[in-house]
Amino acid sequence: MKLIITASLILLADRLSKFLVMARMTEGQSIPLIPPVLYLTYVQNRGAAFGFFQGKVILLSAIAVLCLLFILTQWKMIMTRSAFVRWGVFIALAGAIGNLIDRLRWGAVIDFIDIRIFVFNIADAAIVFGVALLFWEVLIHDRQG
Repeated sequence: MKLIITASLILLADRLSKFLVMARMTEGQSIPLIPPVLYLTYVQNRGAAFGFFQGKVILLSAIAVLCLLFILTQWKMIMTRSAFVRWGVFIALAGAIGNLIDRLRWGAVIDFIDIRIFVFNIADAAIVFGVALLFWEVLIHDRQG
């Protein structure tokens, strides 16, 4: 139950933050929070991470749907795995759903957390954190077994 609540809260935070950015900022607008390190910058990313696959909304959406379907088919196995695997999958899943909603609704992912190297959102951070937990499981815990 903690997994579902956490994933739901991540998805809610992602949706709410993107709604607020879209409602109160214009695309391209940047607000300094902690200059020169952190800004709020409204960007519509029509590609994947780091701008790869620009304009490939259908392809990126299809990949996300296939990943979600794969997770659903492996659900029972995932739930028998370690906490790192379960948390990693649930957290990454919440992020993937958040970005998929953007792609299907807006044709782009709404990014706004700008650290001057790249701009991302809460869903992106969730995906990275979830995948990091999965890597941790593979690199650290699987070696001990």
